[in-house]
Amino acid sequence: MKQEEEDKFTGLPENAFRELKPGEVYNPLMSSSKNYPEVNFWSVAWGIAMAILFSAAAAYLGLKVGQVFEAAIPIAIIAVGVSGAAKRKNALGENVIIQSIGACSGVIVAGAIFTLPALYILQAKYPEMTVTFMQVFISSLLGGVLGILFLIPFRKYFVSDMHGKYPFPEATATTQVLISGEKGGSQAKPLLMAGMIGGLYDFIVATFGWWNENFTTRVCSAGEMLAEKAKLVFKVNTGAAVLGLGYIVGLKYASIICAGSLAVWWIIIPGMSAIWGDSVLNAWNPEITATVGMMSPEDIFKYYAKSIGIGGIAMAGVIGIIRSWGIIKSAVGLAAKEMGGKGNVEKTIIRTQRDLSMKIIAIGSIITLILIVLFFYFDVMQGNLLHTLVAIILVAGISFLFTTVAANAIAIVGTNPVSGMTLMTLILASVVMVAVGLKGPSGMVAALVMGGVVCTALSMAGGFITDLKIGYWLGNTPAKQETWKFLGTIVSAATVGGVMIILNKTYGFTSGALAAPQANAMAAVIEPLMSGVGAPWLLYGIGAVLAIILTLCKIPALAFALGMFIPLELNVPLVVGGAVNWFVTTRSKDATLNTERGEKGTLLASGFIAGGALMGVISAAMRFGGVNLVNEAWLNNTWSEVLALGAYALLILYFIKASMKVK
Repeated sequence: MKQEEEDKFTGLPENAFRELKPGEVYNPLMSSSKNYPEVNFWSVAWGIAMAILFSAAAAYLGLKVGQVFEAAIPIAIIAVGVSGAAKRKNALGENVIIQSIGACSGVIVAGAIFTLPALYILQAKYPEMTVTFMQVFISSLLGGVLGILFLIPFRKYFVSDMHGKYPFPEATATTQVLISGEKGGSQAKPLLMAGMIGGLYDFIVATFGWWNENFTTRVCSAGEMLAEKAKLVFKVNTGAAVLGLGYIVGLKYASIICAGSLAVWWIIIPGMSAIWGDSVLNAWNPEITATVGMMSPEDIFKYYAKSIGIGGIAMAGVIGIIRSWGIIKSAVGLAAKEMGGKGNVEKTIIRTQRDLSMKIIAIGSIITLILIVLFFYFDVMQGNLLHTLVAIILVAGISFLFTTVAANAIAIVGTNPVSGMTLMTLILASVVMVAVGLKGPSGMVAALVMGGVVCTALSMAGGFITDLKIGYWLGNTPAKQETWKFLGTIVSAATVGGVMIILNKTYGFTSGALAAPQANAMAAVIEPLMSGVGAPWLLYGIGAVLAIILTLCKIPALAFALGMFIPLELNVPLVVGGAVNWFVTTRSKDATLNTERGEKGTLLASGFIAGGALMGVISAAMRFGGVNLVNEAWLNNTWSEVLALGAYALLILYFIKASMKVK
């Protein structure tokens, strides 16, 4: 039933972001006693279009820099823009559904690209390994569905019971965008402008190579000598998309990530060279034949230093589970209670608190797990029942336990530590699968596909809690969001599979053109474990101890450890973007003006991210079609790096000026 009158929404209630007093109730914008347009042809069609568009963009950017941007904010802005242009009445509920379906893109992409490109990376070394579109598609799809089903029992706890206790940074920003759309939709204009500028900037670099993508201290002879003798090097990626990403991450977390990176590049790598310069450290990798002193800083990072970060990420995931144990127990108890005595109660639940029934969730979970068993048995484990049973127990157990960790991380800092939890899954899966007799190339495929399913499930759980919180604040029907999330998952999984195949054929994941840092880390972890060669447990252990120390010092261990294994040139621009954020939001003594400038900057950063990433996909498609206009000789010239620094400075200047200019 549609409403006859058009509701005018001016903003969230004053108790939206604070804890409720005893007996106080939160009433969302869209009244729970009325029905509003939510699911219809308009919202579903636009949701699918957004899922396809942003899956392609996010896959490219994620493989390029190892960071997947959350698509919720740009999709919300576009949803507001198109509904405003079409003069749709009461579009708020529809826009939430568009955002919810479309936002599957970022989470499915994160799940897929952190693990599955490792199959292509290892395939270069083991030609007998096969990777098909269906493997990528099915593992992403089943993982996504599992994530949705496992999260729904926790929805009430995170979005309603903990009202005002968690900040939900991304959900807050997206909700504000959707409400502002009800007041006019003018926010789409700066986003589109920034999208065009950021997109054109990154397109020029990727397609024509007018200036270099990175600036390094190797640009002069003194810098070259420092890198050679002292193993000291500094690098920065000058792209628009990474700058925008840094702005949204913010100065605090960008600084911690970069501190991890600098600890590796300026302390650990030069330190290793000074202490073990004449030694060949190859106890866990017989392929290493060079002494540490003969290696470049990049090689020392690749073979040794990165593993410390891997250990840190794995331990940060364990610490997260320990901290969330109470939540896991209470959600399981709640689900069991609802399963036991729901009956006729469901009809009395108000619209804004109505989830899919526990019976649907239970049956859906069982069917999904059976499909995963069949997929593992017939495809991945090649008909071995023992390997299949061990794999499904690991996948189901880890996915369920880590669901709360993912949701918790998103609720507090807006960042999902999915790659760290997946690394831990891979290490565990490899050790267990080797113990039951599965090793070598087939073992690598099995462990990576298992990791892909878990990674996508956790990524989905973290992302979906954002959608459900947005729906809670605005007054959508949770059951409708939950139902149509499955469609977005199917569309995004298919898109990611296609884009990954195109990017592998165009650039390859081992060429260096696509960093695929997480996937490279996964490949580095899994190969020694499955080849019977010892893994660098000592380095993992150092990272794990470091994570415990950081946690005790109240420093986010996960952010620091991530910085330790993502390349330096991709961490420095995060701080640059974070510094722009700080600068823009602290120039005035008027707090309201600072907030407005910060929000304008978020729009511009979202534009840079979306524009840069989409143009990256177009550039890759051109390369795929045989069009390569880059002059490699010019890019090898140091002046191309100097020019890059100049272009980067102009881009930052535009970003600051445009952010400060608010009406």
